[in-house]
Amino acid sequence: MTEITLSLVIPCYNEAAGLSLLINRLAETFVREDVEVILVDNGSTDDSPSILEKETVRLSFLRSVRVDVNQGYGHGILAGLSAAKGRYIGWSHADMQTDPHDAIRALTLIEEAGRPDTIYVKGKRFGRPLGDVAFTIGMSAFETILFRSPLWDINGQPNIFPRTFFETWHNPPKDFSLDLFVYVMAIKQGLSVRRFTVEFAERAHGASHWNVDWSSKAKFIKRTVDFSLRLNRELRSHR
Repeated sequence: MTEITLSLVIPCYNEAAGLSLLINRLAETFVREDVEVILVDNGSTDDSPSILEKETVRLSFLRSVRVDVNQGYGHGILAGLSAAKGRYIGWSHADMQTDPHDAIRALTLIEEAGRPDTIYVKGKRFGRPLGDVAFTIGMSAFETILFRSPLWDINGQPNIFPRTFFETWHNPPKDFSLDLFVYVMAIKQGLSVRRFTVEFAERAHGASHWNVDWSSKAKFIKRTVDFSLRLNRELRSHR
């Protein structure tokens, strides 16, 4: 049996309309025998389960994990990471705003590094609406000041890192704060953070489950700030 080098987790919540496009793109680009994709049905109530059942039979590199009740974006990712077999693991999104092939590009950066097991690779998005860019700059500046480390485009995709790093996580958040948590922990543990540019496109289908309007952004900011302050206190108390 081929040893798995990369496991890419993609959480899917009611993404039935776009799953065929996503899976076709994965089939085009995940051609290495040592990579796998884990599509997490994160409590979907649409036709996602039946589509995933059919496609995982058809494509050998594809697996699926079912979360019966949606408990948050981060919870779905964590369920997929726990099932991953790869030496390097990570996640990206199902909405096709970033190309899933970016994860293969990230793996190449890791494999070309002198010390691949000390690297955390993260996408850096371009092509986004100006309002979203301004929002990201504001949040990035706040987090950079709070944690005294450069934290830019925190929600950029994909995120790829050694399995050994994942095994050190203690009580990771189960919501959108997971992106921030992993980024901060990578820096605090001394991993070399490599960023690379990824194109950010319009969603192929559906709509964001949180980025709806400025009211939803305000709620997101409050949750993120609350988590950031709590995480910062925890890190300071363990110094």
